[in-house]
Amino acid sequence: MIKKLDILVLRSFIGPFIATFFLTLFVLILQFFWLWIDDFVGKGIDTFTMLRLIVYLSATLVPLALPLAILLSSIMTFGNLGETFELVAIKSAGIGLLRFMLPLTVVAIFLSGLAFLFNNYVIPVANLKMKTLHYDLVNKKPAFDLKEGVFYTTIPEYAIKVSKKEKDSILHNVIIYENNPGGPQDNIVAAEKGIMRLSSDKRALEFTLYNGWRYEERGNRYGGNTDFIRLGFKEYKKVLDLSTLILDPTADSTYRDRSEMLNNWQLSKNADSLAKSLGKFKERDQRELQGYLLFSKYLDTGWIDVKVAPVKKGAKFLDLLPDSLKILKTDKIPAAVRTQVIDQSISYANSIKATIEGPSWDYDGKRKEYRVTLMTYHEKITMSIAVLVLFLIGAPLGSIVRKGGIGTPVVFAVVFFVIFFLLNNFGKKFVKEDVLQPVAGMWLATAVLFPIGLFLIYKALHDSQLFNKEFYYRIFRAVRKMMGKNKAPEKQAAPAS
Repeated sequence: MIKKLDILVLRSFIGPFIATFFLTLFVLILQFFWLWIDDFVGKGIDTFTMLRLIVYLSATLVPLALPLAILLSSIMTFGNLGETFELVAIKSAGIGLLRFMLPLTVVAIFLSGLAFLFNNYVIPVANLKMKTLHYDLVNKKPAFDLKEGVFYTTIPEYAIKVSKKEKDSILHNVIIYENNPGGPQDNIVAAEKGIMRLSSDKRALEFTLYNGWRYEERGNRYGGNTDFIRLGFKEYKKVLDLSTLILDPTADSTYRDRSEMLNNWQLSKNADSLAKSLGKFKERDQRELQGYLLFSKYLDTGWIDVKVAPVKKGAKFLDLLPDSLKILKTDKIPAAVRTQVIDQSISYANSIKATIEGPSWDYDGKRKEYRVTLMTYHEKITMSIAVLVLFLIGAPLGSIVRKGGIGTPVVFAVVFFVIFFLLNNFGKKFVKEDVLQPVAGMWLATAVLFPIGLFLIYKALHDSQLFNKEFYYRIFRAVRKMMGKNKAPEKQAAPAS
């Protein structure tokens, strides 16, 4: 049954949570545009496309913004209640901290489950849409922007220059230089005046030029047989293709097989398939090497541990041969035959090495893909659990600090979120570099922060003065006083010696 106390706590929490969530999301979006702003400026991207990009980007940043928002809002909520002595009044009424935290704990569990559903079903779609749109915008060429006195070279195979540009797209002293990379000729059109218009579908640029000359070179200039043609005109129309400047959407199917575009059921299925394919590499190597290692079928079931002596610097090939091939070291075999045998052995060993290297590279690629798949699988779970873990840190921390507002809570929230962010990124890096298993790497942040949350709850239950500067000042004064007493007997004993 919901009581008035629960309603009080929930009302105190909802406002800061909504504000901090959207503020955090806004900051993360700004960080993205700060990194990629150079790739978007000057490309004539329309408002609707930018809004689509922001929507997809916002969805992909929710898993990171939600833990930070609940951490900061929980510190602010309990800090405000502690600063206004409401927390003291509640405790004096015999209501413990755990009971006081119960409504927000239920909310944190609910948000954690909601975050998992969002990470599992919404994030893959948002990542797919975001990846394709981001790729298209980055690779889109700049919009057409013809400036006076400067060659415009964005349109492939053309360079355009005008001395003056008036209203209604009237141009003066127009020069259009056409370079054909597939042939030797370079064409130039020069006119006193011209009018520039875009076609109705905006895929072509039409120049209507007046009073000018067209210069054309035909033939092979390097062979010496070339013709130079000059053509004067009163009116000449030149059409340039602008299809390369138009945003060409990439199909979603291009990136849909990547791990970040899949939900946990699809990731689990891919992981099983990759595990089975990795298990087949041993059989594949044995099958491909069977034609080279013919002696293997004559080996018995026993195993002899052979210790290989270290190779000395400057040792020759014959010195490296085992005792079973000592005959090659003697002079009983003619030098020509011995050289032939050695050359064939080296060629045989190189063939075996080449046979092994190909599957080895394939195995490394499959194994890395397997690690990334498991990493993405566990990341969807850990990022949702992080909502509950950071709440278990923020709630007792706010009751200990007893400071509301934005100042002190922001400091503590940033500190713990940076710890969480770094541990999460370190875990990802270690998994990708095969230093840690995917389970250990992705649960690293949770394993470190969850005990800290339990410790803070314990301190809050016992009214700890963990962040009270007067408490530390009294300890420091007691330690200094104790050290002063220890120094006094030493001074008195000094004259006696």
